[in-house]
Amino acid sequence: MDEPRTAAVGVAVSAPETAGVAAGAPAETGRRALGPVALVLGGVVSVQFGAAIAVLLMPRAGAVGVVTLRLVLAAVVLLIVCRPKVRGHSRADWGTVLVFGAVLAAMNLLFYQAADRIPLGAAVTLEVLGPLTLSVIASRRLGNLLWAGLALAGVVLLSGGGFDRLDPVGAAFAVGAGVMWATYIVFSARTGQRFPQADGLALAMAFGAVLSLPLGIMEAGSKLIVPSTVGLALAVALLSSVLPYTLELLALRRLPAPTFAILMSVEPAVAALAGLLLLHQGLSFTDALAITLVIAASMGAVRTQAGARKAERHRLAELKAGAERAR
Repeated sequence: MDEPRTAAVGVAVSAPETAGVAAGAPAETGRRALGPVALVLGGVVSVQFGAAIAVLLMPRAGAVGVVTLRLVLAAVVLLIVCRPKVRGHSRADWGTVLVFGAVLAAMNLLFYQAADRIPLGAAVTLEVLGPLTLSVIASRRLGNLLWAGLALAGVVLLSGGGFDRLDPVGAAFAVGAGVMWATYIVFSARTGQRFPQADGLALAMAFGAVLSLPLGIMEAGSKLIVPSTVGLALAVALLSSVLPYTLELLALRRLPAPTFAILMSVEPAVAALAGLLLLHQGLSFTDALAITLVIAASMGAVRTQAGARKAERHRLAELKAGAERAR
C-alpha cells in the first residue's frame, strides 16, 4: 500500500454522489460513470506498478532508503503544488497532522520491508486485512463476520498453513502495514476535516519524510544522492503518490464512496500482476485463489456496509414522511 489513499478497501470516506442524469440519456450516463471508474483504476495501476519499481530500486538503496527518497520527493512535489498555509491552525490541528504523518511514514516503512521479503501480491493481500478489519468493526453488523471469515480463509491459503512459506518476518511486516493503513484511514479523514484541499496531506507527507530521513541516511548514506537512484525514486514518488492521489481526487467528485472502495478492492490482483510483469514473481493456483477470496471479502464488506446505509436512509425517510402526515 502506498500513500496517499483517499479511501481504502472496506472503508471509504464520504464523497459526493454522482450527478443525476436525465432518464432519456442512458448512453450519456454510461460514459459519465466510466470516466471516474477509469480514473480510480488508473490510480490503482499507478500505485502498484510504482511499488514494483520501488522493489527493483531496493538493491541500490535498501528498503528504508527507497521509502525515504519517495517520501522526501513526494513531499517536495506536494508542497510545491499545494503550497499549504502553516499559520492559522490550532494545536489540535497540528497534533492531528503530525500523527497522520507519523502513521504515513510507518505504513510505508513496514510495507516496503514486507515487499523486500515476500511477493508483492502477497504483501498487498495481507496489508488489505487492516482496512477490512476496520470495516467489519465499524459496521457492527453480524453479516460482515461472513466476509471476515472469507478473508481469513484466503490468508490461511496464502500462508499454506504457516507463514514460513512466505517468510514470517515479511508477512508480519505486511500485517503491520495493514494496521497502519487502517490507522491512516482514520487520521486521513480527521486531517481532511481540519485542513482545506490537500494541505493536510502535504504537511503530513513532509513530516513523514523528516521522520524517515535519519533512518534512510543510516541505511543508504551517500547512495541516496546517486542521480540514477534519485531519478527512479522520483518515478516511484510520482507513480505511487502524486499521480494516484490526483486521479482519486478527481474520481471522488463524481463517484459514490462505496463504489470507490469496491474498485480499490482489486489492489491485490493488480499488485500480483505488477509483480509478475516487472519482478517475475509467479503465482501458484493456491496463491491466486487466496487473493481472490480476500478481494471478494473486501467487496462484500463494502456492499454490505453500503446496503446498510441505504436501508437506514430509507427508514429515516419513511419516519419523516410518517411524521409529516401525522401533522
